[in-house]
Amino acid sequence: MSTTDRDRLARNRAVWSAVNEQFTDRDAEARWRERDFGWGLFRAPESELCLLGDVAERTVVELGCGTAYLSAWMVRAGARVVAVDLSRAQLATARRCQLEIGPQFPLVEANAERVPVRSGVADLVVSEYGASPWCDPTRWVGEAARLLRPDGRLVFLTNSVLAGLCVPEAEGPAEDRLLRSPRDIAQVAWPGGGVEHHPSHGEWVAVLRAAGFVVDALHELLAPADAHVPEYYDIATLAWATRWPAEDVWVARRA
Repeated sequence: MSTTDRDRLARNRAVWSAVNEQFTDRDAEARWRERDFGWGLFRAPESELCLLGDVAERTVVELGCGTAYLSAWMVRAGARVVAVDLSRAQLATARRCQLEIGPQFPLVEANAERVPVRSGVADLVVSEYGASPWCDPTRWVGEAARLLRPDGRLVFLTNSVLAGLCVPEAEGPAEDRLLRSPRDIAQVAWPGGGVEHHPSHGEWVAVLRAAGFVVDALHELLAPADAHVPEYYDIATLAWATRWPAEDVWVARRA
């Protein structure tokens, strides 16, 4: 691993350790108890979007699971899940929730660009923000392809390209005008924060095709008007996100 890669991973690990201490640890128990999984910052209901389909009896790998509330939801729905995350702090919160609430399933501390899980094991690979913006796209998408069986599905959520183009250079939520170019957001090292990757739609298609995927859908999500407003990672306000899509969900199939 290069020095640049080590620095990037160290920065991102530090960011999510801090986020876990300030926000997600106390939020995790409520997320683990939710009956319906909500996608993204504004928790668009899976029961309405139906992006994952029937996961019963499916083998699933979640990349960048955080506190693993999505993995817990899928296990309760009948899936066999392996949850992977770079942050030891977030996985510690996930283990606490497993013990206090259940269910239990494997938690693996690893970078989504190099996952210690055998090839061809998964019917479904999922990333809800975990790997999508925080890992090198070509590397983690290639790992997803390796983990999947032929015809297996990849479903991942990330910030919308539009939101990235409207975020000020000094950070803060998206504004109502373009402030960056696509080159500016391909890789962003936030001042005092982590390193994120935001390819354009065309670049995402190229990355997915190069890894052997066929793109089935791109969903550009608007926030529900009554959405929960997150306390962290404020890339867009609720008012902005109900007007323009703040998040993209890609659905692809391994050919």
